[in-house]
Amino acid sequence: MKEAQYDYIIVGAGSAGCVLANRLTEDSNNRVLLLETGGSDKSIFIQMPTALSIPMNTKKYAWQFHTEPEPYLDNREMHCPRGKVLGGSSSINGMVYVRGHARDFDEWQAEGADGWNYANVLPYFKKAETWAFGGDDYRGGEGPLGVNNGNNMLNPLYSAFVQAGVDAGYMETKDYNGARQEGFGPMHMTVKNGRRWSTANAYLRPAMARDNLTVVTHAQVHRVLLEGKTATGVRYEQGGKVHEAQAGKEVILSAGSIGSPHLLQLSGIGNPEVLKQAGIDVQHELPGVGENLQDHLEFYFQFRCKQPVSLNRKLDWWNKFKIGVRWILRKDGLGATNHFESCGFIRSKAGVEWPDLQYHFLPAAMRYDGKEAFSGDGFQLHIGHNKPKSRGFVRVQSADPKQSPRIRFNYLQHEDDREGFRDCVRLTREIINQPAMDAYRGAEIQPGEQITSDEDIDAFVRQAVESAYHPSCTCKMGTDELAVVDPDTRVRGIDNLRVVDSSIFPTIPNGNLNAPTIMVAERAADLIRGREPLPASAAPVDMDAQWQVHQRPGQAKRAHP
Repeated sequence: MKEAQYDYIIVGAGSAGCVLANRLTEDSNNRVLLLETGGSDKSIFIQMPTALSIPMNTKKYAWQFHTEPEPYLDNREMHCPRGKVLGGSSSINGMVYVRGHARDFDEWQAEGADGWNYANVLPYFKKAETWAFGGDDYRGGEGPLGVNNGNNMLNPLYSAFVQAGVDAGYMETKDYNGARQEGFGPMHMTVKNGRRWSTANAYLRPAMARDNLTVVTHAQVHRVLLEGKTATGVRYEQGGKVHEAQAGKEVILSAGSIGSPHLLQLSGIGNPEVLKQAGIDVQHELPGVGENLQDHLEFYFQFRCKQPVSLNRKLDWWNKFKIGVRWILRKDGLGATNHFESCGFIRSKAGVEWPDLQYHFLPAAMRYDGKEAFSGDGFQLHIGHNKPKSRGFVRVQSADPKQSPRIRFNYLQHEDDREGFRDCVRLTREIINQPAMDAYRGAEIQPGEQITSDEDIDAFVRQAVESAYHPSCTCKMGTDELAVVDPDTRVRGIDNLRVVDSSIFPTIPNGNLNAPTIMVAERAADLIRGREPLPASAAPVDMDAQWQVHQRPGQAKRAHP
């Protein structure tokens, strides 16, 4: 069935798609169709920050993808949830706001993404944001995205962790999204007035009041429609009926790092061998589609706590009920935070140019999905090596759009990644054994004090490590043979087709991905509209490192990089 023609069709109402829907409809002459497979995001479990583990693990709100057996993780199949709801993954994620290090974006430029260096992207980070403490050279003060510090580290374990990092000789950073990422300090979150501030709340809801935006939910896109080498629209299914929508200007895929490459492949765009094996006719050869898959891994470093201050005491049903009622009535208290309120960014060893290890500190000992809490008090650090060299893929299996693609990350394939996790274990122990933690630090629960040798650490990591839920880079931006989009986000060799989401990152940044995905969409919106990009920033970056720690336990040698 032919539907009315639009100027732009956006596939996916997630972290990028909601931004584009807002910015493109600022021009009243643009008629925009936004298609989303999921439905409403109004559930209390999405809007209440502390309930973050629920939507991520609910089929109604997330694609529950799983990888193939990962060969370097003892053939474990890893969970890979992606948002399937208005707001996409910004409606199911941990709400942690990390832009990445400035050098991450200079790396993008070096990879062929011309115009995407730090000086050029900083103005778009600022445009997107309203920082709770006001705008400056680095932070935005008038953007749609509300960012704050949660409950401002009221639990004493947060500040003790930051001080432990300082005791170990690292720097303290008051704002890791400002001039210097490196160091220990408060962690920021996309929460406003006590609510999860997803891109659906920040960008889409204001845009839905405009007559030139049409939002269609429960719509699964089957493929991009092509006439020769030109995208003309999309075919999608809603309520058992198949529809076709026409795009007069462009089709924009914002279905995420799994969905966007899968849709390109379903449309006959990709590696010919992959397409033929799936029974799909080749429309356009583009070998990089679905390749270059990257993600962050992390594990939980857990300790018992000697004082009765941890959140483990709040996990029974009665305390959860009280937290929920307070949030419903007042939108504050423990219900209004993701509980990751302090953090750290450090370098794994001397000679590393910018931080490659990240800490999320949690004043409780439990899993990310809320399971496996133990009796008594505890705390944990989510620690991971953030600049992996291992690469995986997303590959279509069938012409049936309802069949999930093959996903394999090849986690820890590269020896440098395995070495990075050995550093995680040894440096974390050194930090937690500083005087600032003496009043709180109890026995090590995980990995366990007996895990010390390279072999033991490697075996523990293979079994304990989990995805940090940051898949990216499967439609990389650049000019090399594996590049899928050019620096203007246009699919190479196909007219009127773009990809705008985390799949176009050339390399994964040092941090959580929601912030850079929103930035990419903000800048891409100007490119799509033919507007002059915002002027480059001249704000300096503090790259000074007081010292770096070598990986050998008990030998914290200070050395300039």
